[in-house]
Amino acid sequence: MAGSNHIRELEDRIVEELRQIFDPEIPVNIYDLGLIYGIDIESSGKATITMTLTAPNCPVAETLPVDIKEAVERVRGITQAEVILTFDPPWNKDMLSDEAMLELGLL
Repeated sequence: MAGSNHIRELEDRIVEELRQIFDPEIPVNIYDLGLIYGIDIESSGKATITMTLTAPNCPVAETLPVDIKEAVERVRGITQAEVILTFDPPWNKDMLSDEAMLELGLL
């Protein structure tokens, strides 16, 4: 059980880091925007982040995954980060958190 608590704590810290990264076109962090599809943390400390972009031709398609990798690797306890970019399923506004919808005036 201690292992699962440790993993959960690491995931919480990763989410905190991801909430510091903002989409350049929408003034909402990438986590609440729904761009993060998954966070998988191995017992070795390797984190795999599965993410998408709001559109395949997003202007930060080259740099955002690098920013995410670097942010995740700053989390104490994470030994390595891998970012997997996917467009399946495609991002849509239904993936926005309630906080993001409120921020954007959609609620």
